[in-house]
Amino acid sequence: MTQTHSQKIAYFSMEVGIDAKVSTYSGGLGILAGDTLKTSADMALPYVGVTLLTRKGYFRQSINKDGQQIEKPQVWPVDKQLKKCKPTITLNLDGHLFKVRAWCYEAKGLTGHVVPVYYLDTDIAGNPAELRTLSHHLYGGDNRYRLMQEWVLGAGGVKMLRALGYQDISCFHMNEGHAAFLTFELMAEQLKRQKKKTIGKSNIAAVKQQCVFTTHTPVPAGHDRFDLKEAKALIGNHPMWKMTRHFAPDKTQLDMTELALAFSRFVNGVAKKHAEVSRAMFPNHTIEAVTNGVHVPTWIAPPIAKLLDTYVTDWKLDNDHLRHALALPLKELDRAHQVSKDKLIAMINKKSPVRFKRNVFTIGFARRATPYKRADLIFKDIERLKKIAQTAGAFQLVFAGKAHPKDEGGKQLIKAIHEAAKQLSRDIPTVYLPNYEIKLAKCLIPGVDIWLNNPEPPM
Repeated sequence: MTQTHSQKIAYFSMEVGIDAKVSTYSGGLGILAGDTLKTSADMALPYVGVTLLTRKGYFRQSINKDGQQIEKPQVWPVDKQLKKCKPTITLNLDGHLFKVRAWCYEAKGLTGHVVPVYYLDTDIAGNPAELRTLSHHLYGGDNRYRLMQEWVLGAGGVKMLRALGYQDISCFHMNEGHAAFLTFELMAEQLKRQKKKTIGKSNIAAVKQQCVFTTHTPVPAGHDRFDLKEAKALIGNHPMWKMTRHFAPDKTQLDMTELALAFSRFVNGVAKKHAEVSRAMFPNHTIEAVTNGVHVPTWIAPPIAKLLDTYVTDWKLDNDHLRHALALPLKELDRAHQVSKDKLIAMINKKSPVRFKRNVFTIGFARRATPYKRADLIFKDIERLKKIAQTAGAFQLVFAGKAHPKDEGGKQLIKAIHEAAKQLSRDIPTVYLPNYEIKLAKCLIPGVDIWLNNPEPPM
């Protein structure tokens, strides 16, 4: 007999960065997902997470002597970090039936509440070889590969939740458009329940009532679009293909963001400015703003946490109490920060031939390497930068971030920073740390004196 569960909110995300040892994330989208799920555990909210298992991760980054990014698979021990679940489900892609199983990670909150996160896995003996690889790489392969991955995440995720005993989910939260195929499965459930073959207005309303959507990407190229004919061929007959006016406005491209927008009762961007940009991109939809947050216990530096434990009550359980941090003794705060800075400087000096000093002002920039984030903006006038260091005081620069394997502009940006570091070697110590991930971020973020962020407006 299948166990039933009381969770009401299912959070779907292509990537989840919930644990440094579980390499199923690439950047901010996954970190936000992990922080959301951990925070829901702290707050004892009735959440369950759904994502893809990617056995070879995003990739392990190294940078050669010429500043070129080198990518290698990031294989990790799945069976040591996750627990295999019993049920399997069956999906159909390109006319092939195949099995999907799930692995579970339990996010345990501060009070003991557990939020289960399920990782969908197609790498099962007996599945067609191509379909087994869908559980290998995050954001890998071509459009066909991505489309099939997103079908597993969305449609497969809903079916897996049902197989696991989650029958009372009232809210399906799509973290970006990758999960939008869950609307196909929810619609199929509606029609099966009513013994109907065609979609009516009441069915659309019922699916919308169950779905909310968070959009992140501020550039048109970042929204997934797939050839409509190929999508129909891969997925096969489905009543939702009668609804393409909602998500394939040009009749040739299946737009995953439009699909999520069309079938959600609530949509939000991740900041006020981002919501404005998104409303301009999708003028036919109402898009609210909910500013991104972080899971404070994950990211706060241990020396600062110790200081807060002394002066601020219950800050871990109620982040509103962090406003009292304004009253922390400045000398103690500076000493606590210096502990984190010393740790960062020691790590840099161990990993790089560039020598950093503990008493020099340290500027950090770490995010996905892509042109619109403009990591190299500070180097646009090298001579002026040198004069600033001479007149205003010495400083040192530390960078990190991966470029998507197909983002040549991002790779060139890393190379440009590498070249700038050579030019500045006698004046401003500059280093690009490879393989920016959770472990490195937890050292880098609290260790720098100031965080640099200068994307192209209005990003």
